[in-house]
Amino acid sequence: MPNHIAPRERRDSETSLAELRGDSARMVPHWAVPPAPSSAPVPPSLIHGVVISPASARLVDAMPVYGG
Repeated sequence: MPNHIAPRERRDSETSLAELRGDSARMVPHWAVPPAPSSAPVPPSLIHGVVISPASARLVDAMPVYGG
């Protein structure tokens, strides 16, 4: 079965990447950034119900960034 791909025509409703970036740049002053929530570290004794398989624990433990 032949695979015919028709050339894609640009429609008026389609926006180019440059147009999208320009629109986004113009909207930046209108976006309000909420203040970052402050969160305190949670002690391990308060973490309940998290179950990790031994294989996953070994995998993470073997990663130099996390384990050794």
